[in-house]
Amino acid sequence: MNSYILLAKLAVENYVKEGKKIETETDLAEQFSRSELAEMLKKRAGVFVTIEMDGELRGCIGTYLPTRINIAEEIIRNAIAAATEDSRFGTIKAEELSHLSYTVYVLGEPEPVEDIKELNPKKFGIIVKTGPFTFTNQENVTVDGTVPYKTGLLLPDLEGINTAEQQLAIACKKGDINSEKEKIFIYRFTVEKYQ
Repeated sequence: MNSYILLAKLAVENYVKEGKKIETETDLAEQFSRSELAEMLKKRAGVFVTIEMDGELRGCIGTYLPTRINIAEEIIRNAIAAATEDSRFGTIKAEELSHLSYTVYVLGEPEPVEDIKELNPKKFGIIVKTGPFTFTNQENVTVDGTVPYKTGLLLPDLEGINTAEQQLAIACKKGDINSEKEKIFIYRFTVEKYQ
């Protein structure tokens, strides 16, 4: 089993059974080789963890930029969140653990996209964000304003998504973004996928 997958599985099982988070160096030294552990403690990246039960989505949470000190902490945090915080599903129960499978996506750094032709939904994931705006008020004064930023993200190579237009539309929908009325910024990213 891939070390990232094993780490996600251990994190979820430990949290569901015992209610506590794995401590990276102390709890993982017995599970991984020195080189595997050293790589996980050195590397930083955004990570998504997807959990499926009997082939159906059971939870998916992630970060598109690193938010933790290393990739091990990123995987642990996002695996637990996928098991307990995905609002589309209830918290995973102990009796479900033997039926779960995991996928870990390690995200490359997002890069801005100037034209939709730069997208390829089979190769790149997409991030759509809203941003600051300017407008002219009733007194004909230009005002810089900000709105709460909204973000929609879609991983690459998802079944049924074959065009950049489909990918953009779904990412906007996920982020509750109206691309016709809101200023948007588009980014693409690559992933390393582990199953």
